[in-house]
Amino acid sequence: MDTGAGCYNPAIMIETPAKTLKFIGCEIIYREACLLASRSEYRIDVEFLHKGLHDLETPDMRARLQQAIDAANADGLYEAILLGYARCNDGLVGVTARDVPLVIPRAHDCITFFFGSRAAYKKYFDERPGTYYLTTGWSERNTAPDGYDQPAYGQQGVMGKLGLTESYDEMVSKYGRENADFIRETMGDWMKNYSHMLYLKMGACDEGPLIAEARARAERNGWSFEQRDGDWTLLEKLFNGDWDDDFAIVPPGGRIVARNDETVLDVEK
Repeated sequence: MDTGAGCYNPAIMIETPAKTLKFIGCEIIYREACLLASRSEYRIDVEFLHKGLHDLETPDMRARLQQAIDAANADGLYEAILLGYARCNDGLVGVTARDVPLVIPRAHDCITFFFGSRAAYKKYFDERPGTYYLTTGWSERNTAPDGYDQPAYGQQGVMGKLGLTESYDEMVSKYGRENADFIRETMGDWMKNYSHMLYLKMGACDEGPLIAEARARAERNGWSFEQRDGDWTLLEKLFNGDWDDDFAIVPPGGRIVARNDETVLDVEK
């Protein structure tokens, strides 16, 4: 048999991975998730929802996540759906698996992803209260063009409904200067809760400019600054199928529930 160029040769066929998975996650982990999906032995299709989904009220966040999961489920292509979310405003509580399992890290919030484990994040959190955390995603996708933090869902989110996405002039026009000053002082000055900034470097790209801007931002706010390497362990396990006790695996028909213990997230059938 002629096996020259252009001819079919079953002996040199490349075997395809056994699993096809879907990842649905927050754009905060965009770079890290894309890199891990490209390196996984499985075929993983990725989909990202806007940062700040947790700014929505809990039922709205849950509905948007369920909609994305149901759409992926309807494709009939996937053996499991990976969720790049943590407990996050309890917006995952009540989310239901349809015909394929859901896999979600047991974590209070996404900063755990960059520490590599709940234990590592808790240790740092307890030792450094008042810390503002930054990564590539939080740096690139957390600000509007004018440089100020803005919720991704604008007036639909909790901050929007409280009027905290409005400019100072807009608040003065709507409420009067005295009331605008009171709102800013009592509810809008979120920075007073922080004294320290930590940049977690994951190495998925050249983070030099982002680190320099983070350092400058900390200085402007009068915060101390620290940089340390992040830990890929938890994210790698998610994308490589190493789903141990750090993950809740929701079988078809099951739903996600919250636990006020070290489990954080669990399954109810």
